[in-house]
Amino acid sequence: MNKISDKAEFDRSIFGAETKDNFDVCYPEQAQVLEHKMAAHELLTLDALADLGAALPKTSVEYNPGDLPVGIAPEDVPDNGMSIADTIRLIENANSWAVLKNIEQVPEYQNLLLLLLEEIRPILENKTGKMLRPQGFIFVSSPDAVTPYHFDPEHNILLQLRGEKWMTTFPAGNPRYAPDEVHEGYHTGGHRNLIWKDCFEAEGTKHHLTPGKAIFVPVMAPHYVKVGSEHSVSLSITWRSDWSFAEADVRAMNHWLRGKGLSPKAPGRWPEQNRAKTLVWRAMRKIGVVR
Repeated sequence: MNKISDKAEFDRSIFGAETKDNFDVCYPEQAQVLEHKMAAHELLTLDALADLGAALPKTSVEYNPGDLPVGIAPEDVPDNGMSIADTIRLIENANSWAVLKNIEQVPEYQNLLLLLLEEIRPILENKTGKMLRPQGFIFVSSPDAVTPYHFDPEHNILLQLRGEKWMTTFPAGNPRYAPDEVHEGYHTGGHRNLIWKDCFEAEGTKHHLTPGKAIFVPVMAPHYVKVGSEHSVSLSITWRSDWSFAEADVRAMNHWLRGKGLSPKAPGRWPEQNRAKTLVWRAMRKIGVVR
């Protein structure tokens, strides 16, 4: 694996002053297109990413055919018949979609991730407290590939590096787009994919991403992605916060309460609104009432 030669590659800011100001305004609740100056990098060529995919544990690699419907059950997603390395190297004609998860497991990519996050850390920590569990994901997609409708538990900025894509986002915390029971199931071991309804199409916000564009996606904001006519490479830099962990704990507790025949109230979007349930749930886990 090639190494970043030195920190000189990042002497200039990837996120400029205007982008940081815009991020400060939108974070942590509003999806927002931002600008970035992430140029071509030796760790982000297709050959380097193919090597990374082969080096990562199988649990950190996901790939499948790209011509999927926006709404598809996880168990219905077929295999594409190739290795992850071949999928990436042949991505232009592979009709596939691939994600390399937790790239920070490889030191060179961890360095890249942390250098990028350090630029925005003061802003995010002022809003949601200490930056926790930084993680990176790289998406490599064939032309016209679709990432199905889903949500994610992290705060996320996705940087578009090659090709173009359209991400359609929906408000986080709105049960119309992701019912409370679905949230609860996810935080107790369920899948991130959501149930799609065609009537949602006109209600989402479509964001056009090209090289030099990025998008901030709030915690658990439903979204799906469609790639343009050329292959796409995107880098997703993510982190957790007390906020995201508090919401996850309350959702898990609500799942437990619902199993007892109760109808629990959905968590608020701010940690202090969830403090009591969070403390109770963590105490229950500590003493072994739940696992």
